[in-house]
Amino acid sequence: MALDKSYLEYPERSYGMDHERYEWNMLSNRKPIVWPKGKKIALWVNVGVQFFPLNQKGIPFKVPGGMTKPYPDLRHYSLRDYGNRVGIYRFFKALDKYNIVPTFAMNTRLAERLPYLTGTIKDRGNEILCHGYDMDKLHYGGQNIKEEKELVKRSLDGLRNLTKQDIKGWVSPAKNESENTPDILAENGITYFCDWVNDEMPYNFKTKNGILTAMPLTTELDDHFIILNNLHSAEDWKHQVIDAFHFLLQETETQGGRILSINIHPWILGQPHRIKYLEHVLDFLGSHEAVWSTSASSILKAWKNN
Repeated sequence: MALDKSYLEYPERSYGMDHERYEWNMLSNRKPIVWPKGKKIALWVNVGVQFFPLNQKGIPFKVPGGMTKPYPDLRHYSLRDYGNRVGIYRFFKALDKYNIVPTFAMNTRLAERLPYLTGTIKDRGNEILCHGYDMDKLHYGGQNIKEEKELVKRSLDGLRNLTKQDIKGWVSPAKNESENTPDILAENGITYFCDWVNDEMPYNFKTKNGILTAMPLTTELDDHFIILNNLHSAEDWKHQVIDAFHFLLQETETQGGRILSINIHPWILGQPHRIKYLEHVLDFLGSHEAVWSTSASSILKAWKNN
């Protein structure tokens, strides 16, 4: 029996994407981007600095990387804590050794709990973007809008006060949003967010409170996704990052500049048996003549100038 034609009729039916958040277009058809000094690959190394509560509520779901055992799950809680006390300092050393400019995605609750680490990141002068309040404070469909507005404001006001930076970037815990999240972010002074992974270059994203920019922070090269979700080795992660670089570099020959984004976590790659693979990647990318290593906001600024 054929479907009734009304089955495919609904208000947002349109060419490309069935919503009005952005204009649908093919990446290959866009104006080629030229990065500063003729560089071909803009390298965005995003470091997730996170706090996973021991008594997580898991509303509406348990966040990836969170506690998995009955309370108190000290095994996983202390491992996350290890990243913020030990692994992150290995990151600092490696990033500086290979002249890599990182961006730090930080939970506000962690900034409150660890003033020494917050001060260290602040003193480094690197860009900080807000990673929500903590990894158990999710944004989700059906969430009360007043509750979410209070959560976003609490997260941003707190992080701006603690870091003394005018925070302009955002990535939601678990990259999860409600239907209202982009509108609330724009209302609170955010100019770019990193939750949507449907492109490899920035694009304008419409909200009720003005235009945001969706920045392409890929999940596919995330260390958590590759090592702990897909169960690949840290060496496999290294090869996948370098393979992605070579492919993107090839694309630049005909399509203009590209972005290579790498999302990493100190409780994963900051381990003594994995840190050498991060160092191999940073050494390779940091020494390549085609690479422009910079912050997320610098990439965004250069893209807008184009």
